[in-house]
This record gives sequence, structure tokens and C-alpha cells, in this order.
Amino acid sequence: MPGAGELDRRITIERLTKTVDEFNSPVEVWSAFITVWARRKDGSDLVKTEVLGAEQVGSFLLSHFVIRSSSAAKTVTPTDRINYDGHIWNIKGTKETSEGRNRFIEISAVRENN
Repeated sequence: MPGAGELDRRITIERLTKTVDEFNSPVEVWSAFITVWARRKDGSDLVKTEVLGAEQVGSFLLSHFVIRSSSAAKTVTPTDRINYDGHIWNIKGTKETSEGRNRFIEISAVRENN
């Protein structure tokens, strides 16, 4: 179970909100949903992907962020994203950790490695 000192990263989980502008055109805006303390653990290697049709090669960093469970944290889904350390992380999945029932949530996320 993570101690208070292990949750040493401050992350903001952002949620996409849809509004309309003064011309009634749809506008999508990322807004801060919750800001929490987290523990970060990187995956073992960079994930390398190739898009053959476009002849592109890219690499992505996979990390797992563990946060305290809360009513708001339980609603985080892959449609949300993490803003941390100047990078945007796309959420791939969430799950309850084995470190105590309903105490912590693990969020798997990736970002471009550039």
C-alpha cells in the first residue's frame, strides 16, 4: 500500500467538455477535472509503433499512475487524459489495485516520447 511519501507526483486529470461559441458552433475544451497526488511507475521499455501506410515511426512511453480512490477518481475513463510534468498522457485504462479494496486506482497512460 503506498504511503503518503510515495504519492509524490501532482497530476491533473482533464476531461473534455463540449460547449458552443457565440455563433452556436461546437467547441471542445479540455478542462481540469481533478488534481491529485500520484505514484508513477514507468513501463519497462518504450513502446515503438510503426504506421506503414504513412511511413511513420514513433515511440511512446507507458506509465502507471496510482492515485487514491475517491468518488471522482472512480469516474476516470480512457476518454479523459492526464496533464503531468508538461506532457499530455492519454489514458488507456483504469483498475482497482491489489493494495486494499477501494483504496487506490491505477491508471495506465501513454505519451509520445519526444
